[in-house]
This record gives sequence, structure tokens and C-alpha cells, in this order.
Amino acid sequence: MPKIEFGTGGIRAEMGDAFGMMNKETVCIATQGLANYLNAHNAAGRQLSVCISYDSRNNSRYFAELTRDVLCANGIKVYIFDDIRPTPELSYAVRYTRSDAGVMITASHNPKEYNGYKVFGNDGAQVTSPVDTDIVAMVAELGSIDDCTVTCDSPAPFEVIGSEIDEAYMGDILSLTLSPEARAAHSDLKIVYTPLHGCGRKLVPECLSRLGFKNVIHVPEQDVADGNFPTVVSPNPEEASALKLALDKARECGADLVLATDPDADRMGIAVRDDNGELVLFNGNQTASMLTYYILTRWKELGKLTGNQYVVKTIVTTELIREIAASFGLKVYDVLTGFKYIAEVVRRNEGKAEFVCGGEESYGFNVGEFVRDKDAQIACSMIAECAAWAAGQGLSLYGLMQKIYREYGYRKEGLMSVVMKGDDGAERIRGIIAGLRQNAPAELCGSPVCRVVDYLRTDLTGMPSSNVLQFFDEEGDVVTVRPSGTEPKIKFYFGAKGDNADERLAALKQQFAIGQ
Repeated sequence: MPKIEFGTGGIRAEMGDAFGMMNKETVCIATQGLANYLNAHNAAGRQLSVCISYDSRNNSRYFAELTRDVLCANGIKVYIFDDIRPTPELSYAVRYTRSDAGVMITASHNPKEYNGYKVFGNDGAQVTSPVDTDIVAMVAELGSIDDCTVTCDSPAPFEVIGSEIDEAYMGDILSLTLSPEARAAHSDLKIVYTPLHGCGRKLVPECLSRLGFKNVIHVPEQDVADGNFPTVVSPNPEEASALKLALDKARECGADLVLATDPDADRMGIAVRDDNGELVLFNGNQTASMLTYYILTRWKELGKLTGNQYVVKTIVTTELIREIAASFGLKVYDVLTGFKYIAEVVRRNEGKAEFVCGGEESYGFNVGEFVRDKDAQIACSMIAECAAWAAGQGLSLYGLMQKIYREYGYRKEGLMSVVMKGDDGAERIRGIIAGLRQNAPAELCGSPVCRVVDYLRTDLTGMPSSNVLQFFDEEGDVVTVRPSGTEPKIKFYFGAKGDNADERLAALKQQFAIGQ
């Protein structure tokens, strides 16, 4: 069996009956490795427990029940949800049940052929080094499903969980909100919401309702949980095509705002009305920047900023977040790609400083410390409230974003992903990054490169070693190059700054048009 690795998103692969694909054997071996790790580190001999959730993908419930059976057969108590639930609620449930770990069966926003297996630690965050590598080592010792304990005469018990955790989770989400007067004054805001056939249908509309929003309009065809995702090519809110039905519905009913969540409801995409009344999509950088600005503005107005708060962003996320947070006197942490690294900062600072919010360009955002992953339930609630708050100032969300640009400078971000499959593709990716490492560009769009960051150099970055390069120029542009952690791709992240940022972004993409 090929080596199983926990990348930025755990195990994620196409489903099939070959080795190394997502199937019964892969799930059982991964779970046995997890069980072996937990039992090996249980020096006190206490009753261990693991919380399990799953999304709407094909085979997700089956894989979740396999995971339950292996854990129980290995003497580990299981809490398992009664139906599909979002990944962030699994993170919340691990902490709520005081479990030793969590498992989420999901492939996030990947196409229907995929499924996956995410492992969470007892803090509710996805595991990072050295825990992930230790679990992989345990998995590597297993040759086949024959090495797994799937049944036994006296398995540990399992408990089905559901509404109690839903209520606690939604209660904590509502506790994060900041503008009740604005919500009350603009409760008639028209919001179209689609879960894209996923878990978001469980809680997002209920959260919006409890916040007082009376005009939440559904997309009936996509309210159906269906792992075949029949109305979209890919259930990814980053892609405009996935939001087509929601946008059509918004045009039909004159909605102010469109919200969409991916199948496991940890990412959120939005569309807003521009100055001409046309619906336009925001990217993840814009949404995260706007939410950061809104939250910090309200915290300041409410007297909540004490000087001991901080914000976190990933290294491929817009520098606009840093500038916004710094203007409010907050410390900003940069971390590697993957929300688990944001959660790692929260864990390190627990009891010492207060995490306000954190975001990443790939449509992930979180507020507060009770969920240790990106959370679309929280993000949808905060965006809706932000829209009501902006409306109270005579602004649309589009107008609010323009105000932010006027204050901090216009920015334009872009992503170029180049698929390179197979061993030859992997070798090409290694060669491209090695070439850039040896011969860094002297300029970006005619502006001299003033700083190069090589994330293999842990002594310089203070982060785990990662095969990532960043180039900064004197104009404020930045280019980041990294291989994908979950797909056979090399990714180029571009950030351009200035009034001519659109033109600069196009030029940056042309400059790095490698392997096209």
C-alpha cells in the first residue's frame, strides 16, 4: 500500500478499489493507525474517546461507520453524529465532548469522485507535526486490512450525538455577533443561500434566522444533500460556475447578497451588488479582509480592544489583512498554508493573548476560539451582520470594500494552478521550484525584488520547513510559489498593489506563465 500522508487537508483521494484510493481498506488502516497512536500515548490507561462526523459525499456515512467500528474494536469510545454535519462542528464537538481526537469524513470541495479522512487533535484542530507524522508511522507498520481490528467480543461503546451539540454550537456562534441594532434595523435584507448539496443546509439558515434575518431565500435544487452534486460540475464556492443557480435566484428575487458553502461547510463564497446593481463575486482575500475590517472596527467601537489581541493569516493570503490589523494595533501572525496552522497559533497563545479572527485566501475564515478550523457557519453569520451594519451607513458590501481600498490602497489577487499528473508531473514541479530557488527573479513587473523568503529555511522563517518560495518587490507586489498539498498541481499566488493593480496582476501572471 502506498504511504498515506496527512497533507494540508488530511487524506484526500478518488474513491475506488485500488490501493491508495479511498476505500474500506484505506479507511480501516488509517483508523487502526490512529487507534494505535492513541493507545500508545495513553500512559494513564484511561478510557479514550474519538468524535466522528461526515458530510454528504457518497460513502461518507459508510466510511464513518467503519471508522467507528475499528475504534470501538480497539477499546476507544466513539461519539458519532446522527447525520451529516459540517467539519467545523466536528471541531467544536471534539472540544465539547472532551474527546482525545476527531475524524471527519470529507473531501471538502473536491469533485464527486473524491472522499477523504481528516484527523483532529483534542484541541479541535487538524493534527500537525509531529502528531501527523507519528500517526503516519503507525499506519506504515500495517500491511493490509488483515492487520486491523475491525470487530471484537467486547467493543467500547459508542454514543450517537446531535441536537444538543447543534444548540451549543449555534449559541456560541450567536455570541460572536457585534451589531444587534443593525440586524434589527435591516432584518429584511434579502439573502440567497445555497449549501451546494452539502452540510451547510443543516445550520446556516437556522443561524441566519436566529440572527433575525427574515428573507433568507433558498435554492431548492441545491438544498438536497447529494454526493453526486447533480447541479454543479464541482461543488466549490471558489468557482463562479458553482454559484450559477444561486446567482440566477438572486437576480430573480432582487437579493442583496448571495452566500454559498462547500459540501462540508467550512468554506464560504459570496456575491454582492456593485454600484450598477450587478452581482459580482468576491474572492477569499476580499471577504477575509472585509470581515477583519468590520470585526476590528466594531471591537474598537465597543471598547473590546485591550492591546492583547491578534489576527492570523496564511502566507498566501493578502497583505491587506496585515495592514488592517496593524492599523488597529493588533499583532499579525503569518503561517503556512492550511487552517491547521492558524489553529496551532491559537493553541500556543491560549491563556496568553486573545485570537480575534483569521483567514486564508481559499475562502476560509474563523472568529473566536471555540472552533479550531475555518467555519462557514460563523463566516455566513458575520457577513450577513456586516451587510446590515454597512447598510446602516448607506453602504453596500461592495461599497464597504471600496472604502477599505481607499483607506489602505487597492489590491488585486490572483491564483494560477498548473496540473502536472503522475511521476513526470511531480518531477516537473520539483524542477520548477528548484529553478526559482536557484535563480530568483530580479524584478516583478519592472519593480526590483527586495525580499525573497524560502520556507525551507526554518532558521529564517520560524515555521516548519515547507517547499514554498515568496518574492516581494518595492511596489508592494508579492508572488508565492508552492506545490499543492492535496492535488497534483503547482500553484502561483499573485498579489498586486496600487491603482494599476489590475494591470500589474496580468503582467505577473504572464511573467510566471511556467509549464502552461
